[in-house]
Amino acid sequence: MFYKGKKVLVTGGTGFVGMHIVQELLKQEAKIRIPIHKRRLMIKNRHIETMPADLTKQEDCLKAVKDVDFVFHAAGAISGAGAQRNDMISGITLNLVMTSQMLKAACERNVKRFLIFSSSTGYPALKHPVKEDEMWRGETHPSYFGYGWMRRYFERLSEFVASQSSLKIAIVRPTAVYGRWDNFDFETSHVIPALIRKAVEKQNPYEVWGSGNEVRDFLHVSDLARGCLLMLEKDANCDPVNIGYGKPSTIKEVVEIILEAAKLKNTKVVFNASKPMAIPFRMVDITKANKILSFKPRLTLQEGLRDTVNWYIKNNRNLIPREASYD
Repeated sequence: MFYKGKKVLVTGGTGFVGMHIVQELLKQEAKIRIPIHKRRLMIKNRHIETMPADLTKQEDCLKAVKDVDFVFHAAGAISGAGAQRNDMISGITLNLVMTSQMLKAACERNVKRFLIFSSSTGYPALKHPVKEDEMWRGETHPSYFGYGWMRRYFERLSEFVASQSSLKIAIVRPTAVYGRWDNFDFETSHVIPALIRKAVEKQNPYEVWGSGNEVRDFLHVSDLARGCLLMLEKDANCDPVNIGYGKPSTIKEVVEIILEAAKLKNTKVVFNASKPMAIPFRMVDITKANKILSFKPRLTLQEGLRDTVNWYIKNNRNLIPREASYD
């Protein structure tokens, strides 16, 4: 196993994506360090070391990466379609600061490998499964102007850092993810957790933002985490790779699966096209991930959504409210 015995830092290890990366690393017997900011860690294991840290501060970043072999940088501010403009600007600023500080610290402490998250939001608005070489063929969709360009900049920053140091950097372009421990706060959540919460709360009428015909490429977070481990192991060369489901799904299809999983019948579904739903079509081509990483999603959309709904029904009362900060 590639990660066995390696010391691995997972920033954002208390958050949604980071927590699943931690779980995958535990399967490979890695030694894991997690910086703790404002959220407590929900996983307990003797192979996990925690430390208080504010990753906007260079001294804390340097402490976090000391004697570390690899870094999975999953810390980041959260926001959703309904976020206020000031919140979005603050989130972008926070992400830029943390990522720059972490890359600088990793170089100074001679970290071997570093995984950074780009995003499928950086792609132009194309009506076909987008390939990696299409990122720079046009502007981002207007709804992703700030966030998408931030992720594009992370790629260029990674290329610059790699050219000036011995740090090997893996760049993942994930599609829309969902699953256990997602953010179910209506103020900052994405579409699937918001729809699941409404279903579990038995809201009737059941309002869905958008027309319902929007197409997305939804990937279960456990598959993303597994893809990230493969990426850092096999392609840490500043060579961006899509990690996605590779199949299109409409919001209407997602709604049907969620309502069935929540055992809701005779619910009036109302599609509200006046609410923000961002880009009408987004799907990624995962041919490269399959070829380079031998990556294929293990969970179908139906399996993943049912698992997430059942998990949320059992755990929603124990979920901790999100801080207006970062994971």
